[in-house]
Amino acid sequence: MSSELLFALHGLLGALLATLLWARSWRDLYSFEAFRNYAVGLIMGYLYHILHSEYSFPNAMMAVVFGYFGKDIAESLFEKLKRRHS
Repeated sequence: MSSELLFALHGLLGALLATLLWARSWRDLYSFEAFRNYAVGLIMGYLYHILHSEYSFPNAMMAVVFGYFGKDIAESLFEKLKRRHS
């Protein structure tokens, strides 16, 4: 399996863990917001691969963390850009 795919899957795992932590019912796991989290987690895992292309256990765990906090990172960046341009 290629390292790009592994990092993306680790980001997805982080997003799934974040969704599991905040879900109040099983329906929250397949809501629109959950799928948005999963997509952002995949993208963040891939971005972490671009930043650190060597696959090792610490980088894999950081990809999980990056996927876990991916939605919050993206939202804060968009807020800063919105404030800067208004």
